[in-house]
Amino acid sequence: MRVLVVASPLTGHVLPLVPLALALRAAGAEVVMATAGDGMAACPPQLSSVDVAPRLRLGPLFGSLMLRHPRLARRELDGRGGTAAVGLLFGTLGARTADRVVGLARRMRADLVVHEPLAPAGAEAAARLGVPAVLVEGNLFDAGVLRTAALDVHRRARGLDDVPAPAAVVTTAPPSLVGAREGRPMRFVPWTPERPFDERLTRPADRPRVLVSRSTVATPGRDRLMSDVAAAAAGTDLEVVLVRPDRLVQRRPLPPGVSTTDWLPFPRVLPAAAGVVHHGGAGTLLTALACGVPQLVVRGAGDRRTNADLLAARGAGIGVEPGEVTAAHLERLAGDPALSAAAREVADEIAAMPPPADVVPDLLALAGR
Repeated sequence: MRVLVVASPLTGHVLPLVPLALALRAAGAEVVMATAGDGMAACPPQLSSVDVAPRLRLGPLFGSLMLRHPRLARRELDGRGGTAAVGLLFGTLGARTADRVVGLARRMRADLVVHEPLAPAGAEAAARLGVPAVLVEGNLFDAGVLRTAALDVHRRARGLDDVPAPAAVVTTAPPSLVGAREGRPMRFVPWTPERPFDERLTRPADRPRVLVSRSTVATPGRDRLMSDVAAAAAGTDLEVVLVRPDRLVQRRPLPPGVSTTDWLPFPRVLPAAAGVVHHGGAGTLLTALACGVPQLVVRGAGDRRTNADLLAARGAGIGVEPGEVTAAHLERLAGDPALSAAAREVADEIAAMPPPADVVPDLLALAGR
């Protein structure tokens, strides 16, 4: 059985697919991951990865598209763009990578294509080879809605007629956050590469520890999340750790109780933390939920506002506007028992979902093997 896994060239798009790809490999399938850019570095060595856009410069591509659609860009930066902007960006990106993805699928004679919603080249590859496609949800947005938004733009750019619906949809979002969804449920399993890190952070501290993470995706303008949190932490009885601090933070002295560290494997360090502050990316949010840790999410571009609102509505975290993080927010994050209880409830909900290994037999059966 030969399986092609297709992800957009971003770390946050590759990582949610890795546990399923590894489970497919463990079941005896030959698995190849097609991605590019930052996504290549996110692929574990156990998986064969192929760069399908060797000279791609994602920032200039997305920037030029948004410059042509200024109103849409403004809505997207505020987190109110719906799926129009994401469809334009990733549909165009998919069309740029499609020839290489389809060519790779043909060379390896793929029996099955697994792809995330914003990798429409995977849907095209499955259609051209006449093999089943499996759509895997990687965030809190409905996978089918995202697929349609990106695929519509992709098809127009590629001159394609209708592309068949996926043979199966795998959904990982906790129903208590997003409601019931169609598809095969699968547990979200946080995955992270093996790298050196400060292992002290895997153990509880004398004071409540709050980790602060910034996005792996750059956005226009200055990102003040870490500076704002550092300022708000002054005078609190918290241990605040800034993960991969930005240059603005590095140029200034930090208040007592605030420190910095390099990259961290969040699945290993979050269980020892009282809370985490972040930008609202789905990967960080779902990892924290799987670890049962309360979150403070600063609303922002893309899906980050929606993610913050869903988390706050569930009671497992706090959503705030940019520039509005206060000491009271941080103290509530680390000390509110209601937030902790809700976060643990969602962690139990995620743990009760079937692991990737349990989903694999049904997916392999789609290809008749």
